[in-house]
Amino acid sequence: MSRITFLLITLFVASCTKESNELSFDTTPKIDLLSISNDTIIEFQESISFSISYEDGDGDLGNPDPNINSLFVKDSRLQNEDAFYVQPLAPVGESISITGNLTIELASTFILGNANTEFVTFTIYMLDRNGNKSNVIETEPITIIK
Repeated sequence: MSRITFLLITLFVASCTKESNELSFDTTPKIDLLSISNDTIIEFQESISFSISYEDGDGDLGNPDPNINSLFVKDSRLQNEDAFYVQPLAPVGESISITGNLTIELASTFILGNANTEFVTFTIYMLDRNGNKSNVIETEPITIIK
């Protein structure tokens, strides 16, 4: 094996190693909206699905206790947000950087008023087990029709 090939292999292996204590991401969760299933739905007949990506530097997203919610979605037409349970996305007790995707499905969205159409946006955020709140993302307007 030539010295150049050996040097290149050594540099490649050295670049692949990572300090075990070094976190790849911030310990405050970060989310991004990847996609929305529909921008127009028929009330009571179609659901809305949001695909989001997440990253967290210490892997404490989700909760082993099903009574503790980690994901929050707010309909712009309502005062209160809906809360959803998310199972742990990494082993509990481990401090590891994680990244992945989640799908949120909202069934039976309907018109609140008397009109034949209504527009809605949704805001989404997550809380980790240490109480760190992710950034808040907002969807584009979605049309609901009768």
